[in-house]
This record gives sequence, C-alpha cells and structure tokens, in this order.
Amino acid sequence: MAPVDLVRPEIRAERAYRVPTTIEATAKVDQNESPYDLPEAIKRQALDAFAAAPWNRYPDDRPHRLVRALEAKEGLPEGSVIVGRGSNELSHTLALCFLGPGTPVVLPSPMFALYASVARMHGADVIDVPAGPNLRHDADAILRAAQRADAPLTIVTTPNNPTGQTIDHGDLLRLAAGVPGILVIDEAYHEFLDGPTATDVLRAHDNVLVLRTFSKAFGLAGVRLGVLLGHPELIAEMEKSRLPFLVGRLGEEIGLAILDHPGLVAERVDVLKAERATLEASIGALEGVEILPGAANFFLVRTPLAPAELQRRMAERGVLIRDVSGYAALSSRDGTPGWVRVSVGSPEENEATRRAFSEVMGEAS
Repeated sequence: MAPVDLVRPEIRAERAYRVPTTIEATAKVDQNESPYDLPEAIKRQALDAFAAAPWNRYPDDRPHRLVRALEAKEGLPEGSVIVGRGSNELSHTLALCFLGPGTPVVLPSPMFALYASVARMHGADVIDVPAGPNLRHDADAILRAAQRADAPLTIVTTPNNPTGQTIDHGDLLRLAAGVPGILVIDEAYHEFLDGPTATDVLRAHDNVLVLRTFSKAFGLAGVRLGVLLGHPELIAEMEKSRLPFLVGRLGEEIGLAILDHPGLVAERVDVLKAERATLEASIGALEGVEILPGAANFFLVRTPLAPAELQRRMAERGVLIRDVSGYAALSSRDGTPGWVRVSVGSPEENEATRRAFSEVMGEAS
C-alpha cells in the first residue's frame, strides 16, 4: 500500500480549496473584498501595540481582549464569543463539534462551497435544499429538510454568497424555533443590511450560532479574523475542540484597533452600498445584460457570453471578476449562459468595471 492510500478516503475524494494568487489588475472585483485598506494611523496604532509586547513569549491561548470587546459590542454575556483565523477556519470547528460519519447536515444551495466540502471530509451526509427560481433560499423547504432528517446541524447564510440574496428575519426566527438541532447563521455581510441581525435570533434561541468575519466590511481580509457567537454553555463545549494560539497578538491588536473606529466602517459601508446601486444600474442598462441585484458588496451578472469567455475578456481589460457557473444553480443550461459575480470596488475600480463591460458587450453585439 502506498503512503497516499493511508489518507482517509473522505479527504482524497475532495479537491483542495484553492484561491488564485492575487495579481495586479486595474479592478480586482472578484473576491468580495473591501477596496479600502486601513488608514495609516489605525495600522500604526495596532503595530505600536504589537511592537511593545514580548515576541519571545506565547500570546494568550485565546485572544481574550478581543473576545471581551466583541461581547461588549454585541451586548452578549461573557463566554459568548470564539475568535478564529477567519470564518473558514471556524467551519472546521463546526464540523468537529457536530458532524461525523453519516451525520445529516442541511445545506441550502447555492452557498459558499467550503461548507459542503468540510462536511463531506468529516463523513457527513449533506442534505441539499436547492434555491427557488429567484435564487432565494426557501425557509419552509429548509425547515422541512431539517425536521425530516432530524439534522443536528443546519447552516444558512444571509446575505448569501454567491447570490447576494437574503433570508427574512422572521424566517430566521422560525428556523431557529423549528430545526431539531443547531442553526448556524452565517452573516459575513450583515453590515450591508439594515434592521435586526442574527444576534437577535441568538438572544431568543439557545440553539443558534452566528458566524461573522472581519474580512468584508472591516477590510481585514489579509489579517484572518473570524467570529463565532453563541450561548456560553454551547461555546464552552465547542472551545474544547479548538487548538490554542490560533490567533496571535498582531491579529488581536488589529481587530481591537478597527473596533475603535466604528464610524469609519459605517461610512465605508454606506459608500459601497451607493456604489453598488450605481454599478448595478449602469451594467444592467447594457444590451443583453441581466443583473441579479445583491444585498452585500457584490451582485450577479449574466450575459449572452459564456462565463469563462466573459471572464477572459474582462481580464484582458484589467478587470478581474469571478466565474460562479460551477454552482449548479448558476450554471449554463438550456442555451442560457451561467452567471458571474462582480464585487463592488473603489469608485475608480467601478468605473473601470463599467467601461470594460461596455466594451465587451459592444463587441459581442
């Protein structure tokens, strides 16, 4: 037997989750990042605090100061927060705690593909609940699937990546009350929504976990900070599955620094929402273009061109977009091309994106 044959079959059956290396572009609007880096003064605040700490000593086993700051920000009791190395890393914590061979897990689709991959690597039985024709996830269908399977874990996302569609707050409350196990609400893009958030659902139901990230509205994709919120009794048990020192001092200092500037984050979110509306309207006005408006910092686009061809032509003009037609619901079918996803960038990036779409569609007509 070759050494590679000793790797668990569930792992060998998966493809590695790889993200293309960042390349220079006029408009990098393919990864739902914030186009805005942190101001120099905030960077210096975090770096000075990091430099003053001893580098030869281990940090706290958990980033306790950042945890306490997040609990205070959300008005949650002590012990309600786990901070990880991005929400991607926290998805493995969810699987470690709730999934095993044959365990049913309800995952609406299309949805961030890593959830299904992690579940399969733990041997779980993934129960797919396809979105409706409008690409919105149906709370009633999700609830029926969870109850029918007696699923210990159901995961929903709002706004959803890759579609940008949302689940109504009332439906989240119904799901929390009705699922037989844990309801995970991934709201990585919640800052782009108005009104109540999933923390309100968490306060009302002790079977709810909420996933958030510093990568999107906070503009810290390069730092890797993710957040899991839950009731202290559940969080305490989940902490047993986690390795110590996953978040170092530098990440903690950067997280604390940005939390000191909520006005900056809110201001940038307002700008991105306004830019999103303008960009959706301008691209959607082009002949042959269909837009699925999003509620986060991205939206979907469909044109007469195949997604890979559209992506190639846009890249030739220095604009990077994401081909999402690999998701079954977003793929080409019955002669209709599939979808691409466009993130909202800076005003300059958005103008370059609009101009590139105009040129490409002019050539295609």
